[in-house]
Amino acid sequence: MKQICAKVLELNVMEIHMFLRLMQSRLGYSDDEIYGGGGGGGGGGGGGAEAAVEEVVEKTAFDVKLTSVDAKSKIKIIKEVRAVSGLGLKEAKELVESAPCVIKAGVTKDEAEAIAAAVEAVGGGVELA
Repeated sequence: MKQICAKVLELNVMEIHMFLRLMQSRLGYSDDEIYGGGGGGGGGGGGGAEAAVEEVVEKTAFDVKLTSVDAKSKIKIIKEVRAVSGLGLKEAKELVESAPCVIKAGVTKDEAEAIAAAVEAVGGGVELA
C-alpha cells in the first residue's frame, strides 16, 4: 500500500487528474455523484444521486473536454492547450494525443467558454461538461 502511495505522489498534477478520472470511470461514478455534493463519500447509493441532481440545477464549475483533434492543426492545438492549462510541452502533447480528455476542470462558465472558443479557433473539437 505504501508503494502505491509513493507512486501516486511522484505524479504531476495533470497525471493525478487523469489517474482520478480513470479511477472514477473504472469504479462507475458519474461527475454528478462526485461533484454534485450528494452527501459525503462512499457508495453513493439510494437517494444520494437524486439529491445530487437537484443540487446541480445551477452549475457553477465546468470541465472543458477536448473531443477531437484535426491532424493538420495538432501543433496549434497543443500550443493552445499548453497555454490554457499551464502544462509543459510534453504533458500538453500527451494530453492532446489522448483525446477525448479534460483539458481544464472546475472553471467558471465564462472561462470555460473562452477556452473552448480558443481551442475551436485552432481546429480542436471541444465540449463543456
